Amino acid sequence: MGRGRQKAKHTKIARELKSFSPSVNYAALERELATHSDEDNYVDKWADQYEDEDEDEESLERA
Repeated sequence: MGRGRQKAKHTKIARELKSFSPSVNYAALERELATHSDEDNYVDKWADQYEDEDEDEESLERA
């Protein structure tokens, strides 16, 4: 009997999600997309905090 209730609950949630349509602020989205350049997409913001693994392997091979 518990499976029937669980299935009904999942069906109810699925119907709610299917009909859900959030409002989108297209002006804000356009501003956000326009401010980023292609160079920003390839910048690794964490690169300065960690050493490259390749450098460690090269130093071990030289030794």
